[in-house]
Amino acid sequence: VQLVESGGGLAQSGGSLRLSCVASGFTFSTYAMGWFRQIPGKEREFVAAASWSGTYTYYADSVKGRITISRDNAKNTMYLQMNSLKPEDTALYYCAKKRVSYSLGQYESSFEYDYWGQGTQVTVSS
Repeated sequence: VQLVESGGGLAQSGGSLRLSCVASGFTFSTYAMGWFRQIPGKEREFVAAASWSGTYTYYADSVKGRITISRDNAKNTMYLQMNSLKPEDTALYYCAKKRVSYSLGQYESSFEYDYWGQGTQVTVSS
């Protein structure tokens, strides 16, 4: 299993970024996927999750209305469209694969995910 994130970078407050996560080594279309973020010294924080088909999506309250998760199963790729960025969005962003196929249980818990990408840094300046 391999997950490779890209798309991070430096953005101004109010700006936008689009993160991508390319997956390989498993049947992407049968697993829910999630995005998490982490600031040094803090626990990894749930950002968003999408069901295996992408039909159902879930968001942390802190990003609702600003961030959209989506996936293209034909391309084995998941996205995180980030709009109206705030300095507090600054973090290392990870994509992760749900531990169990066809399962969305406890999607907000990092323990429910078994594979993680290396992360992509997002920095938002004020």
